[in-house]
Amino acid sequence: MPKTFYITTAIDYTNAPPHIGHAYEKILADVIARDRRLRGQDVFFLTGVDQHGQKVQQSAEKAGISEKEFAETLTEKFLALWRKLGISYDAWAATTDPQHKACVREILTKLHSEGKITRASHGGHYSVRQEQFLTDKERGSDGTFGPEWGEVVYLEEENYYFRLAEHKGWLLDFINNHPGFVTPAFRQVELRNAVEKISGDLCISRPKSRLSWGIELPFDAEFVTYVWFDALINYISFAGYGADAARFNTLWPADHHVIGKDILIPAHGVYWPIMLHALGVPDDKIPNLLVHGYINLGGNKVSKSLGNVVDPVQLAERYGAGALRYYLMREASTGQDMEFSEERLIARYNADLANGLGNLLNRTLNMAARYRGSVLKRPASSPLEEAARHAVRLHAEAFDKCETHLALEAASGLVVRCNTYVEETAPWKLAKDPEQADRLDEVLYSLAESLRILAILHAAVLPEASVAIFDQLQVSSVPQYSGAGWGGLLDGHALGAPSPVFPRLEA
Repeated sequence: MPKTFYITTAIDYTNAPPHIGHAYEKILADVIARDRRLRGQDVFFLTGVDQHGQKVQQSAEKAGISEKEFAETLTEKFLALWRKLGISYDAWAATTDPQHKACVREILTKLHSEGKITRASHGGHYSVRQEQFLTDKERGSDGTFGPEWGEVVYLEEENYYFRLAEHKGWLLDFINNHPGFVTPAFRQVELRNAVEKISGDLCISRPKSRLSWGIELPFDAEFVTYVWFDALINYISFAGYGADAARFNTLWPADHHVIGKDILIPAHGVYWPIMLHALGVPDDKIPNLLVHGYINLGGNKVSKSLGNVVDPVQLAERYGAGALRYYLMREASTGQDMEFSEERLIARYNADLANGLGNLLNRTLNMAARYRGSVLKRPASSPLEEAARHAVRLHAEAFDKCETHLALEAASGLVVRCNTYVEETAPWKLAKDPEQADRLDEVLYSLAESLRILAILHAAVLPEASVAIFDQLQVSSVPQYSGAGWGGLLDGHALGAPSPVFPRLEA
């Protein structure tokens, strides 16, 4: 059975409502998943929520409700947003799911029985926000822990530890021998530098005396599992690890873990590959990491702690899900930070979609109706054919690298060429000269066929709008990349009537 394309995102932490950074990550993963479906591949897209941990417990206590109720209330907000934004995930990972809990316990039991988890006493500074013990390397030049760690307290307690440091040499070799492990490449360099500094083991438990909201250790009922050790396992627990070997072998390894740069080190770049290696997963089954940057506002990362949260629900309601999806995928260079601007969202949408693609669709259908009763005559060749082939090629190359901004740039280039072609050929003048009848047929067909291809090129980012364009072109099939070759509209094809697909946005 051929391997299914498996893409997953970092599961969102249910301690605060979703913000624009969450939306960007999920849209990026959704667009990549849709791109693969358009290629005709089977796709498994997993996303979800991490519902355990000390912050959830503290927030629930403050709200006067149970941890389960608190987590589920916030979970529904994430689910509602993903529905609004058209996120086409295939499975939902919630760490309170019995399937996930069973998998976590199975893995803990295996590692403990093999001597890879041991019990020890430890004293040190603990970040409540990040739910981890800190070391001197986390201190600033003045000897204090920075604001990114939130409240830091000193704790001394017994816990269980996963033997992390003994795998340091393996991870360094793996990084050196797998240059595509992390995308973009400069993040892999950062990761290697961080791995060089590994010196201790990973505390994978919390005493129930201070944290009860978690998965109980199968070998010691007085402790629960550290939230990061628990959460990372979702990538394999919901893919069938330990429960469905056939399913797991079809899915694994994940082709892309889509994560933010803030959780590359240490969670996904250090803990996760070492956990898999300790479980006996071979090197060729270690998944790739696709690391995106921050969505910034005024130069600062959008986050609840900074008080500069941008609400994606309000943006989607104000401008439409398509406008938000297009703006984030067109403006953000995968791997780099992006400065969010509502004014820029409006300007980009109006320029590329309302004035560009939408205007091209409207004028093409109107001219075809006025001059040819909406019926096309297919010419032997077209001046736009090579431009369309070039756009399709650039679009595919960009998606191969998960560079959505370049894929949309390629499509936008074809839109610009088509609109320029209208001005160059002036169909309204050709229609007045009977001797230019063949030339007019060539122009109208070339524009309509380019629009059909453009609908396909936008389908991963704007699925609803692409279907709407197909409807107006009266093309019945669902957009697929296999249909992006020139000449899909047959001789005598009748076009439909225009209806605004991209109405202009106002501030």
